Amino acid sequence: MQSQKYMGRNQLVNRLASQVGSKDMAIRILKSRGQMDASGRLTAKGKARDSMTAKERAIDRASKSSGRSKNDYIYNPTTNTATLKHK
Repeated sequence: MQSQKYMGRNQLVNRLASQVGSKDMAIRILKSRGQMDASGRLTAKGKARDSMTAKERAIDRASKSSGRSKNDYIYNPTTNTATLKHK
């Protein structure tokens, strides 16, 4: 996965561009999500996501979709996904 290069903070645009194959497409996606404004600047929502690492974003996505605690998840950097920890 090419996006393994962009796992840290302040790399939201580059990481998404790497995942989708084009910076223009990444910008369109971020605009549609409300994370970037029409002029291409990150919105407050986009800045919040940009300040997170790939791990933090994956865990945030998983916990929000399930309503569970972020502490219930473990991150897999190879797949950029968070799954429930086995108890």
